[in-house]
Amino acid sequence: MTSKSQIRPGAANLLSAVGRRRASDAGRASGEPAAVPASRPSGSKRPPRRSRPLRNAAIAMGVVIALVVAGSVLTALALRSALGMDKVTDYSGPGTGEVVVTVPPGTGTLEVAQELQQDGVVADANTFVQAFADANGKIHPGDFTFKKQMKSSDAASILAGNTAPVIYFALSAGMRVTDSLATIAQAAGLNPNDLNALNSQPQQFGLPPQAKSLEGYLAPGEYKLPVGTSAKDIVSKLVSTTLDELKADGITDPTKQYQDLIVASIVQAEGGRADYGNVAGAIYNRLKPNDQTNGLVQSDATVTYGLGTKTVQLTDAQKADASNPYNTYVHPGLPPGPIGSPGAKAVAAAAHPTANNYLYWVTVNLDTGETKFASTYAEHQANVAQYQQWCTANPGKCQ
Repeated sequence: MTSKSQIRPGAANLLSAVGRRRASDAGRASGEPAAVPASRPSGSKRPPRRSRPLRNAAIAMGVVIALVVAGSVLTALALRSALGMDKVTDYSGPGTGEVVVTVPPGTGTLEVAQELQQDGVVADANTFVQAFADANGKIHPGDFTFKKQMKSSDAASILAGNTAPVIYFALSAGMRVTDSLATIAQAAGLNPNDLNALNSQPQQFGLPPQAKSLEGYLAPGEYKLPVGTSAKDIVSKLVSTTLDELKADGITDPTKQYQDLIVASIVQAEGGRADYGNVAGAIYNRLKPNDQTNGLVQSDATVTYGLGTKTVQLTDAQKADASNPYNTYVHPGLPPGPIGSPGAKAVAAAAHPTANNYLYWVTVNLDTGETKFASTYAEHQANVAQYQQWCTANPGKCQ
């Protein structure tokens, strides 16, 4: 392809030549004699060369028009590329390979389309959106298997109807039972009263008499259950998951399971994941006879649970309030029950605590979860000072 930089100089030279001829012709028209070349021999019979101003002007105009046309074509091609007009908007299909795409609840069609385009499943997100609309599709959460470079209508068919709709919800580790049940009710379209009634009758799920609710037994995680699953079956699934985790850790006695869930829930609330084992070890050390703790766990998280709040800052009056049965600053031993749903790692830590001589712990950085341990109260006070310094440097984060 000839570039503009190659075309323009040639045209300029040609136009200059035409201009010179025009100047010569103009001289003749004004009555000036034409110059005779010095190289022409005397007496030559060769007729004098005639200039053709109209022909030369036509040639020059043709060159200019060619340049304009060529420039317009190049500009149009560049603009087409810049606007994406030459982009492939659909593949011919049927596609190859396998691509699994997870669609979380609440995801919109355009979000899915953009993910499919990014993963190489479809050529163009907008084309897919139109194909999905034509298929009268409705987004359902779940995992969908596609191929690479599929025709948009084929991909839309998979998303629209080839996978049965499911109930999807996710429970975070440490969630309290009230929050977990609210999440389940919303996801499954259940009456919250039905779930609350199940929560008040935990023994029908095989829980020990000490358990007054399902607190601690609703295993955190992601769940996908068939649409129409009853409230009782959903709760049974979550409770059985927790019991299976306890049994896998060697805890089979229901009373011991309940105790370990209490410890695991405190571990979940008090320690960073890397420190679960040490926090569990320190809790059990506090429960043993020693000359410093008098059997008091002294956990802020338990006091907060009893208050029905989620603050990380407690007043001296709240720590001294004996009316709070979960106040482990005044009531020796473990609190009456779990304070949330512990994750599998916290459950394992409670079942197999790390052997240590720690009696104190404090999280000194709420962003990273860094936890400091101590065997004496003096060491603990130094760690507490570090936590207070962090709070001062991060206003509002220790409320």
